[in-house]
Amino acid sequence: MSRYIRASSPSPSGESSDLDLDLEELDPTNGGGGAGGGGGGAGYSAGYRSILGENHRSSFSPTRRGRTSVDGVGGPGRIALRRMKGRGSPEDEEALLGRRSEEDTRDEGGLSNPRDGGETRVVGLRPGGTGGKYPPNIISNHKFTPFTFLPLTLWHEFSFFFNLYFLLVALSQCIPALRIGYLSSYIVPLVFVLAITLGKEAHDDIARRRRDTEANSEPYEVLSFTDGGVPRRKKGVRLGKKSVTGAEGQALGGGGDDDDDDDVVVKTVLKKSKDLKVGDILVLRKDDRVPADVVVLKTISNEPNHAEQGGGNDASGETFIRTDQLDGETDWKLRLAPALTQALHSSSLAHLTITASAPSKEVNDFVGSISYDPPARGPTTPPTLGSSTTLTPSASSSSLAALPATVSSSMGLSVDNTAWANTVLASNSTTLAAIVYTGPETRAALSTSRSRSKTGLLEKEIDNLTIILCVLTFSLSIALVAFQGFKNNQNKPGVKDPENPGEVVSGSWYIKIFRFLVLFSTIIPISLRVNLDMGKSAYAWFIERDKGIKGTVVRTSTIPEELGRVEYLLSDKTGTLTQNDMELKKIHVGTVSYAGEAMDEVADYIRLGFSAGGGNATSGGVQASPAIHSNAATTRTRREIGSRVRDVVLALALCHNVTPTTATEEGASEATTTYQASSPDEIAIVRWTESVGLRLSHRDRKGMRLQDVGTGQVVVRVKILEVFPFTSEGKRMGIVVQFMAGEKGEEPDLLGGGGAGEESSNTGDIWFYQKGADTVMSSIVQANDWLDEECGNMAREGLRTLVVGRKKLSVQRYQEFSSKHKAASLLLVNRDKEMGRVVEEYLEHDLELLGVTGVEDKLQRDVKPSLELLRNAGIKIWMLTGDKVETARCVAVSAKLVSRGQYVHTIAKLKRKDHAYDALEFLRNKTDSCLLIDGESLALFLDMYKSEFISLAVQLPAVIACRCTPTQKADVARLIRAFTKKRICCIGDGGNDVSMIQAADVGVGIVGKEGRQASLAADFSIEQFCHLTKLLVWHGRNSYKRSAKLAQFVMHRGLVISVCQTVFSVASRFEPIALYQGWLLVGYASLYTMAPVFSLVLDRDVDEHLANLYPELYKELTEGRSLSYRTFFVWVIVSTYQGVIIQGLSQIFVGLDHFRRMVSVSFTVLVLNELIMVALEITTWHMWMIFAELGTALVFFASIPLLGEYFELKYVISWAFLWRVAVISVISLVPPWVVKAVMRKLKPPSYAKVRGI
Repeated sequence: MSRYIRASSPSPSGESSDLDLDLEELDPTNGGGGAGGGGGGAGYSAGYRSILGENHRSSFSPTRRGRTSVDGVGGPGRIALRRMKGRGSPEDEEALLGRRSEEDTRDEGGLSNPRDGGETRVVGLRPGGTGGKYPPNIISNHKFTPFTFLPLTLWHEFSFFFNLYFLLVALSQCIPALRIGYLSSYIVPLVFVLAITLGKEAHDDIARRRRDTEANSEPYEVLSFTDGGVPRRKKGVRLGKKSVTGAEGQALGGGGDDDDDDDVVVKTVLKKSKDLKVGDILVLRKDDRVPADVVVLKTISNEPNHAEQGGGNDASGETFIRTDQLDGETDWKLRLAPALTQALHSSSLAHLTITASAPSKEVNDFVGSISYDPPARGPTTPPTLGSSTTLTPSASSSSLAALPATVSSSMGLSVDNTAWANTVLASNSTTLAAIVYTGPETRAALSTSRSRSKTGLLEKEIDNLTIILCVLTFSLSIALVAFQGFKNNQNKPGVKDPENPGEVVSGSWYIKIFRFLVLFSTIIPISLRVNLDMGKSAYAWFIERDKGIKGTVVRTSTIPEELGRVEYLLSDKTGTLTQNDMELKKIHVGTVSYAGEAMDEVADYIRLGFSAGGGNATSGGVQASPAIHSNAATTRTRREIGSRVRDVVLALALCHNVTPTTATEEGASEATTTYQASSPDEIAIVRWTESVGLRLSHRDRKGMRLQDVGTGQVVVRVKILEVFPFTSEGKRMGIVVQFMAGEKGEEPDLLGGGGAGEESSNTGDIWFYQKGADTVMSSIVQANDWLDEECGNMAREGLRTLVVGRKKLSVQRYQEFSSKHKAASLLLVNRDKEMGRVVEEYLEHDLELLGVTGVEDKLQRDVKPSLELLRNAGIKIWMLTGDKVETARCVAVSAKLVSRGQYVHTIAKLKRKDHAYDALEFLRNKTDSCLLIDGESLALFLDMYKSEFISLAVQLPAVIACRCTPTQKADVARLIRAFTKKRICCIGDGGNDVSMIQAADVGVGIVGKEGRQASLAADFSIEQFCHLTKLLVWHGRNSYKRSAKLAQFVMHRGLVISVCQTVFSVASRFEPIALYQGWLLVGYASLYTMAPVFSLVLDRDVDEHLANLYPELYKELTEGRSLSYRTFFVWVIVSTYQGVIIQGLSQIFVGLDHFRRMVSVSFTVLVLNELIMVALEITTWHMWMIFAELGTALVFFASIPLLGEYFELKYVISWAFLWRVAVISVISLVPPWVVKAVMRKLKPPSYAKVRGI
């Protein structure tokens, strides 16, 4: 059995080899370096090596490096640990940092109750681990269960006052003394209304359950470990019912020593997503959605060229994920497998234990550790640290079992080792990952709020008006009883129908009050809910079948009127305002600019400059220097321009963090190359360099190769010496490369101690390339007279500018820089500042300015005119995004969210309360500016100055919030709602927007590249942002105006008949006698008036062209004038007048002695009055309106012969009946119509002005 011994460093400078990385991270007692390590802190820092390997000390920031560390009492890992919610005892800190064995932690209670609030959890990956202690991995978006559906829906329905009122009225009819007419007249309408509403809720929730079931049933491969005494295959691992061979099979089931866990059989089994448990090891492949929060353990490359070389195990442990469904950023994120687990055999993964922090909603923070605890295999001889035994790459994980007890087999974990639920694996590799959080404890679930039942503002306004009507009803009932006197008379007949002498029953005064309340219940028409709900369904039907916004889906059909009341629009950026499709549009090289068709000239320069025969090639056409020789026959000016162009293209092809991957799609015969990077800008630039002839063919942590697209030959090979990643603070990215002329095996190590003569014979020049924002690069590059002007021109075009420069370094200069930079990286105090100072001193000054690039983030179709129209409609627009500050600023300018010349006030990186107060004071004097704020500063404002901040922010014309978490987006939406009491619309397209969408009054989801999660959770789903304007300005307007008019007419219909009942009761000596009974009462609210009143859902005051031409019309809707207290009381006056005229004149013309004749006249006039009032209120006639008016009139007159129980039919066919009906109708209708015409002439409404009528 081989022993796992640290090899001595071959480098005299103290630089350890890549193989030393594993042991130094496992052995915190090793100080690192040839000197044997120093004291605590220094030893920790020296021992640490970036996982990117040799010569990559600066590839990761010092902060990230600290998080991954496993030692150092005061190191950053310890500091990050103390920020955990349940930090507690020092013992817990020791366990989490991996400095104590799992047995010690277990003995001292580390496993006692890992799920208690704020405590860490210890997850064993062995079979039958800790999965049962944690919640199941179930996605749940539904609102109800079979047991809670009826109680919750009924509670919600009866929270509306008029529903509760009608329930009490219906229940009162069970008391004989209060019964008036038929019991079904009051019970059936209520049941009908509730059945419609409950049916809609059930349908929507069943659809949500169906979507949840699909997600929960998605199959995933999980590693299964069995102790069957069956030797493991050496060239493949059994996957379910089949065996996988090749690179992936070797990595999963082979590749180690033969004696490594020979009694363990590793296979994969399929599990549904809902059956996954904490501790399961997933097998994830490209484009697989991560079903739970996981820690990456091992990556296995599927690259064809990698497999041909015989290695499935990717030594770097790198994989890329897409997090657009979590934080809105579509650029790929690099994730790393810990060096400890990457080196292990798959069968040894069962002996791992992960210690993780408590569940949290922080997607950018994670602290944990992982330890390896192999089973005992008998006595072993402890190796001596520092011995000369060499560790080969084929050393298996069984060798780890030979580690002495004093050597730690643990590593710290950070967010770089994780992949959260709903992220997607982007790399063409197989990734093994262990589940640590499931179901409701995942980051995605904790950042998503529960869906709520949304109630429109119109319904709340109608509910308030209903309360007024109820008070009016109660007051009227008491007044009528008071006029008679509060007497407890014996039951005696009153004025009644002679044919039904027992109909009237008088009694105690309180009984009369209750009977009057029942009689006047029509004032609060229960059909109002039926009409409004049917109207909402009609509006949803119109929206979904609008050919102008194809693909729109209405998922919440209860709030279409809210589309017409929106005053604040909160929008995501990536995929919502933009297509998330970057393209390099323009490049400027100082004297000439290239764009569009001129890019063909750039391609010609590249083809000539990098041809196999033309250049300083010493081996196979590979360039040893960027100083490329040009054709001498060309003119001097053209040579200079060609040289400039080639230099800037080469710089762009090298200065990036892009990795090419090759994969063969299903059904394709040839492999295709795709690019992976953490920034879409860089991918766009590398694609552009390929389009002009220079392709990135290979990149790893040590070097890059560039290919000529035409010939396919490698023309540039460089060794990567240093990488300086882009940061929001630095706003620039740099790289130091060494041009290589020979084959890869001939590349010398600059820091390896070779002689200068040897180096000069095999190496090319060393160059430092850098690209960044013009604001920082202008002081780094050499003096020039065109940079500021050209950057300004590109910015005005909405392009994202990058300035590119370079600097040549001698070997001696680079070695001097490298030693000082390494020394600065070992500091524990002011590390970032010192490293930056060294870079600035040696590299970042007097760079040769090569050129400026302009990259366009393509906007969605018609975004600019859409935003302008919405602003003119009075809607204030906020952009909330998880993207960078610079990116958000560029998009805001290009989308015209920020008007030309408008001042943009930026607030970023605020940490102190006094600085936040100063920023607020500045904003008070700049209310015409646009605010650009990052998530960190926003959190400070919301904690310290919530009311002051929001009171100022809502006054600004535009607000842009960057680096927002999903929770912050939702908090901002709720805060605006609570402070302004206005309607909020939120629109987004990613899973990170779900919380914001659900917190809004109106949630709109876009079906886009980021998936369908937002569209499924939204109230309305659209396919493009420009569809939102039609949804709001046209459909929102129609829905609100129609519902307002519909509600007014339904209330008018109930008020008129109630006034008629009041007049009759007064004439009946204040007795609670029913004027209209049975079918007359039911038919009036349904068959005889419902169709004409409901046809108002087809009315429109302006056409779509005028609504878009005059968006200011929308602004009036937000004021709520269509249904206000003023319009309500106008309709009350009209209803009172018409009711008094109809019933009063009927009693005068016919008399109370002829009850059935009087009912015939008054009821006929009542129906005709309602039909004609609807006709007078229609603005734009529709065919179905005419059909409803004429059809209802025909139905009424045709049904009169069936009303012999209530009408005197012989009297109905007489001239006396006809002239009385005509005269009463004219007196009832003409005065209100005349008053309306005069008012409209004196003060015409806005829609009449734009229509010219």
